[in-house]
Amino acid sequence: MIKSAITLGLVCLAALPAQATECKASYGTGKVNFRLATGSPGELGLLKALASEFNATHDSRLCWVKAGSGKSLSLLKQGKVDMAMVHAPAAEKRAVDQGWATQRKLIGSNEFYLVGPKTDPARVKDAGSIKEAYRKVADSHALFLSRGDNSGTHKKEMMIWGLAEKQPQGQWYRVTHEFMRATLRQANEQQGYFMTDSSTWVAEKANLGELKVLFSGDPILVNTYHALRGVEGNTEALEIARQFIEFVGSQTGQQILSNYGKAQFGDAMYTGINDSPAHR
Repeated sequence: MIKSAITLGLVCLAALPAQATECKASYGTGKVNFRLATGSPGELGLLKALASEFNATHDSRLCWVKAGSGKSLSLLKQGKVDMAMVHAPAAEKRAVDQGWATQRKLIGSNEFYLVGPKTDPARVKDAGSIKEAYRKVADSHALFLSRGDNSGTHKKEMMIWGLAEKQPQGQWYRVTHEFMRATLRQANEQQGYFMTDSSTWVAEKANLGELKVLFSGDPILVNTYHALRGVEGNTEALEIARQFIEFVGSQTGQQILSNYGKAQFGDAMYTGINDSPAHR
């Protein structure tokens, strides 16, 4: 039975659609191409900013494969990408422990916000903790949108439902199978609750007239990002991936990360590793 389950799991991984490994964007014109899987950091432009500075002093070209944390780690395990930038700490640690990923490095963080309709029908703004806020949503059957995609956001959401001792199900709970930005826009259109990361909120808030941040600040909502790379594959690509991870953690890389978003939106999207007590 165990052998059959393992075989089935490998078949499922191998059956990922071709588009799952296509470059959403490519940065640089260097000789050595390395592939990086991530979600929001790519979607919001941080990856481009980091890659542009890195490629200026390296003979490299970065292929961004757009994927949530769960899929990013699956792609890394298969050797479909050289590195990943993800926010799923437990899964990341397992990857290193199992020996198919290495060089796990904290690169920064943001936080999660529970956003929802300005009328706040579930009264989550009165909650004393995020698990109480989730209980209020469930008890009132207020519309809640979930990505439902095994991303880092989805993993965090399901962990909080567990802490709240609630099983999200029924017409009030809608799964989108979409990325952060798309689901946030749907929450605005449908006037539902959604747990978004603060970075996407900063980028989108001017277009979200029906929503507001209703709960934030619980330590559980800190959202740490780590980079890690594979151990087998193209030697040159893995070496460039190693150097890129070191670059993101360097003073130059951290300055780019910590300031990203300020010029365009007036607020930084990410917190550097030396700027948050949660990192110490």
